[in-house]
Amino acid sequence: MDKRTTGIVAYITWIGLIIALVAGDKEGAKFHLNQALVLWLFMLLTPIPCLGQILLIFLIVCWVIGLIGAINEEEKEMPLIGSIKLIK
Repeated sequence: MDKRTTGIVAYITWIGLIIALVAGDKEGAKFHLNQALVLWLFMLLTPIPCLGQILLIFLIVCWVIGLIGAINEEEKEMPLIGSIKLIK
């Protein structure tokens, strides 16, 4: 997969993220792989009552920002959580 496809697939589902990490262009799409990983990890916090609902709305907005950035091949960080680096 090329850089653009790898970035898009990473945002689709957890399985897409794993596929992108294994079969995708890791170096070219490292930014979007990191952003998607952080996003999916924060999604694990959404079952928390009250806070989780607000967090879910915020994460959906971040997901859209990240997906549009991957489609346009831009490296635009998501608000608040975009500065977290898990993949170096």
